[in-house]
Formats: sequence, C-alpha cells, structure tokens
Amino acid sequence: MDPLSATFSALADPTRRAILARLALGQTNVTELAEPFDMSLPAISKHLKVLERAGLISRGREAQWRPCTLQAAPMQEVSGWLESYRKFWEASLDRLDLYLQNLKAEETGNDK
Repeated sequence: MDPLSATFSALADPTRRAILARLALGQTNVTELAEPFDMSLPAISKHLKVLERAGLISRGREAQWRPCTLQAAPMQEVSGWLESYRKFWEASLDRLDLYLQNLKAEETGNDK
C-alpha cells in the first residue's frame, strides 16, 4: 500500500483519530492512551500498530514504559495532496459566486 493510502486508511477509524488527537498534546504511554476507550489494551495495541505502519506515530521503549509520539510527516503529505483540491473548490466557488452576482444583476436590470 502506498504511504498516502496507508495514512488515509489509518485516519478512517475514529478511535485512531482520537489517539492522534491525544498524541498531539504530547508523548504518552499505551496505558494512558487506552484510558478513555472502552476496549482492551490488545485492541488499543492493534490500533497503534496501524498508526505506526502508516508512519503516524512512533513507539519507543524505556524500561517497561512504551512511549508513543505523533509523527507529522504523513499528515503533511495529506495536507499537500488536499491543497490541490482546496484550490479547485475555491476556484469553483468563485465561479459560482460570479454567476450568482450576474444573475442578481440581470434580475435587478429586468425589474427597472
């Protein structure tokens, strides 16, 4: 799977997005990440593996503590990919706005 597809696949799950939101606040361990979720540690671990394979997090080992850290590079790739579509939608909305302004001007002209 290409990196962009892996990132989107990882982001498709709300639990994984919540994990990333928590990691955006700073590094933490697996037990702390699991606290807000009603699921087992092995289930959280599976989510973390998906995020790690997508390059969205890194996991370390410090004695018995397994710190998880957010990795921004894949998000930058997604942002870059989406940027071209943002430009497309802005141009489309600008054309729609111009069209609506022309319709309004024609309506105003016909009312006189």
